[in-house]
Amino acid sequence: MNAAIHIRRELMARIVRAFDAGVLDSALDRMAIEIRPKDGAYSRCCVYHDRAVLKYRLMALLGVSVEDETDESKQLKEYYRELLAQMDSAKTPQELTPVHPLSICGPACSGCPSAKVVSTPNCRGCFARPCVYACPKNAIEIVDGHSRIDEKKCIKCGKCIAACPYNAIIKTTVPCEEACPVGAIRKNDLGVAEIDFDRCISCGKCAIACPFGAVMERSQLVEVLETIKRGDKVVAMLAPSTCDQLPGSVEQSLQACVDAGFSDAMEVALGAEMTTAHETAEFIERMEKDPKTLMTTSCCPAFVNLVAKHVPELIDKVSLTPSPMVFANEIVKGKDPAAKTVFVGPCVAKRSEARRKNVDFVLSVEELAALFEARGIKVEECRAMVTERPANPTARNYSKSCGVTEAVLTEATAKIPGFKLESKQVSGIDKRTCALLKLHAAGKLPGNFIEVMACPGGCVNGPCGIKK
Repeated sequence: MNAAIHIRRELMARIVRAFDAGVLDSALDRMAIEIRPKDGAYSRCCVYHDRAVLKYRLMALLGVSVEDETDESKQLKEYYRELLAQMDSAKTPQELTPVHPLSICGPACSGCPSAKVVSTPNCRGCFARPCVYACPKNAIEIVDGHSRIDEKKCIKCGKCIAACPYNAIIKTTVPCEEACPVGAIRKNDLGVAEIDFDRCISCGKCAIACPFGAVMERSQLVEVLETIKRGDKVVAMLAPSTCDQLPGSVEQSLQACVDAGFSDAMEVALGAEMTTAHETAEFIERMEKDPKTLMTTSCCPAFVNLVAKHVPELIDKVSLTPSPMVFANEIVKGKDPAAKTVFVGPCVAKRSEARRKNVDFVLSVEELAALFEARGIKVEECRAMVTERPANPTARNYSKSCGVTEAVLTEATAKIPGFKLESKQVSGIDKRTCALLKLHAAGKLPGNFIEVMACPGGCVNGPCGIKK
């Protein structure tokens, strides 16, 4: 927990409470004032700056992109009324799903100084001059007994950092830029961060990294609340990573969703069973055609986005099997085509996949937890929902790194005694693992099955979770 997470969750809960009280229309524009009263404490230069940031956070929670703002005087209740009108006219919920799940709050961005290598006062000006001799660009000189780095010559290779025995040389970073594995976020001419959506893979790493909470997720919380209120059948689909983060059992989490107003709830692990069966069959078929084949998993949408935009040479290696979310959606729609589905997980990229795969809505685990809090629901105190059957353990383990590999290996071994999987795991997408994936695509690294998860440790450590 930190201040940015705290305020985000507080705003979510306030929205739910105001919606339930039937006063969201009038309450939205007062929330910033109530949280930051005129004579109260503030965290930025003044209370009015704080209120401006809160307004933009509320816009994102209404699903509005801050980048699309054309009138600063427009009130939040107007955005809310527009959302309701759009819901009335939309033929399918997917029409309202944001094309780009992330948005930048300019007033919240601190305009971090550019990344550079600097010499600190810890420098002793030692006789050996290891930093000077380590620099490949002659960018370091000793002036008045201390090292000085020429920024114009420095290439930020870090060799001087490694060479200094006093740890006197450091590299300052821009957290969001440093976290992005594909260079999709950078400062504009005004020094404010902006996202290049042609490069962005919606992994959400920048949102976690920003100490100012300037990177925001565009929410569908209000759309879900309104859809339930209108009487539609709305089914919550809880990802294994969601059930791992909530207290109590899986069955208690499902019942908590029903208690919170959903018509029904199911665990996406049932869809994971189908993913396992299809992905295993697909892998065996590929192996039969070419024993030297290479196949990667396909259930992480950030990875799928990465391949499409940055590693196209790997496209034909990615499994064609749908993700557990897609299969879970098919299960629900198969029983009732009119039902509206809400996937719940700690993943930003699932919003982009849902738009492509006709899943109606996506909520984060944070949003579901805020809904529970606002409506006074404690998962661990709920009764266990009676289900047709629980998902198998390997499917429930999909949320953790190596979980998909274990499931495929278990399935394949049952079909082919003695089956061996030459598997590799990528637990967390970063600049280094992007380079490794390119080497795999070129056949320069061993392995015939690669499990890729954008988040270190698996989906359970996603950017929108409640456990860090």
